[in-house]
Amino acid sequence: MFLPDDFVVTVMQGVQLKKHIDATLGSGNLRDAVRLPPGEDLNEWLAVNTVDFFNQVNILYGTLMEFCTPTTCPTMSAGPKFEYRWADGVQIKKPIEVSAPKYVEYLMDWIEVQLDDESIFPQKLGTPFPQNFREVVKTIFKRLFRVYAHIYHSHFQKIVSLKEEAHLNTCFKHFTLFTWEFKLIDKAELAPLIDLIESIVSVC
Repeated sequence: MFLPDDFVVTVMQGVQLKKHIDATLGSGNLRDAVRLPPGEDLNEWLAVNTVDFFNQVNILYGTLMEFCTPTTCPTMSAGPKFEYRWADGVQIKKPIEVSAPKYVEYLMDWIEVQLDDESIFPQKLGTPFPQNFREVVKTIFKRLFRVYAHIYHSHFQKIVSLKEEAHLNTCFKHFTLFTWEFKLIDKAELAPLIDLIESIVSVC
C-alpha cells in the first residue's frame, strides 16, 4: 500500500515519541515519563499519550467486563456520591442514565471516533491541530478518569483477587501524573479519588 511521504514522517514521529514514553517508563520515574520532551510539540505529545491512555484503560476495563454488568453496576458511579450520565452532544444530547458497562461502551466508541477524525487528530505532517484540540483532549481524559473512579470504588476487591492491583495502581499513577502535569482535569472532577491522587502527586 502506498503512503504519502508526509504521512510516513508523521507516523514515524509518533513512533519516536512512543519509544520515548516506553524508555522513560522503563526507568521507573513516572514524573520524567510524562514531561514534554525537549523540542517536541505539545499537541503531538498530548495526541500520542491520549491514544496510549485510551488503550490502557480499555485493556484494564476489559479484565473486569465479566464482573461489571448491568446487574452488578446498574449505574455508572464512583461510590454513593458520584454518578455519571452519558451524553455525546451528537446522538445523545441530553445526559441519560445508563449502566456502567453501557457507559464505558459509549465512551470507548466515542473516543475512537475522535481519534479517527483527522480534523481533530491529524495524521499528515504539517496539518495543524484544531483550535479546540486541548478541550477535546480534556474531555477524553475527564471521561477516562471516570472509568478509573468506577474501578476503584466498585471493583477494587476483584482487582486484588485477580492480583492486578499493582498494574492498576501503576497505570493510574501514570495517568494522574500526566493529567496533573498538563492540567487536563479540573480538580472538582477528581473528587471521587482525591485522597489517592494527592498521595500520588505529593510522593512523586
